[in-house]
Amino acid sequence: MHNMINGSFQFSSDDDSDNSPHDFESCVSDLEYGLSDLNNLNYSSYSGGGMHSHIQADLDRQHLLGDTSRNSVYEKVVADGIEDLEHQERYERLLYRAQVEDLNEVSGIGCLYQSGVDRLGRPVVVFCGKWFPANNINLEKALLYLIKLLDPIVKGDYVIAYFHTLTSANNYPSLHWLREVYSVLPYKYKKNLKAFYIVHPTFWTKMMTWWFTTFMAPAIKAKVHSLPGVEHLYSAITKDQLEIPAYITEYDMATNGLHYFTPVPQATCS
Repeated sequence: MHNMINGSFQFSSDDDSDNSPHDFESCVSDLEYGLSDLNNLNYSSYSGGGMHSHIQADLDRQHLLGDTSRNSVYEKVVADGIEDLEHQERYERLLYRAQVEDLNEVSGIGCLYQSGVDRLGRPVVVFCGKWFPANNINLEKALLYLIKLLDPIVKGDYVIAYFHTLTSANNYPSLHWLREVYSVLPYKYKKNLKAFYIVHPTFWTKMMTWWFTTFMAPAIKAKVHSLPGVEHLYSAITKDQLEIPAYITEYDMATNGLHYFTPVPQATCS
């Protein structure tokens, strides 16, 4: 007990001491900083009088120079904040337009829709690449329809099933448009997306996926899964929850045969 008491007093003494080694280091550091400031002063300019004003001017100049890095950081924070605000305002304008404008010409195509939920109860968004007329559609209205459909969904976790079945060059949107869409969508779209399934991938989709997730959307790279057939998708989404066009299942059977895969329900989905 005596040793514990002594140790306790010793600890308190070290903490409260006016002669802490850290205090000495601080004083030495301050002294060296002050000497450095004095060494940088231009003494030749003080011989003609007005020494105090000359010293003050030099000190002010050094302080201004010394604050440059802090000013740069502050300016960057402000610029980033303004950029985020402008980004949010732009999305709000697009969301308003999506709610009031007539988008029947896009919704009627049927290439993008919600289809049930996955095994974890998360909404499933289906995109059929073959039905997306990339070269014969108003891409601005396509973006508005995308926002109209997804905005209420992305408030929580969700998954996307993209079917690349029988797509052609006429169905491929430009990289510029994909970049524009990704930059417009707020963070909640990326954060709450839990899986992006690509069914019937080709060499083109694999290259595009690699490029897109490497240089434009690294945050979703681990969420992208390429599946060679529809039945692989049933591990994450039950068959009764997945509504897809007949051409996809017909192609799948012709390519892979019948019952080529036995789905194992997943406990979790990445």
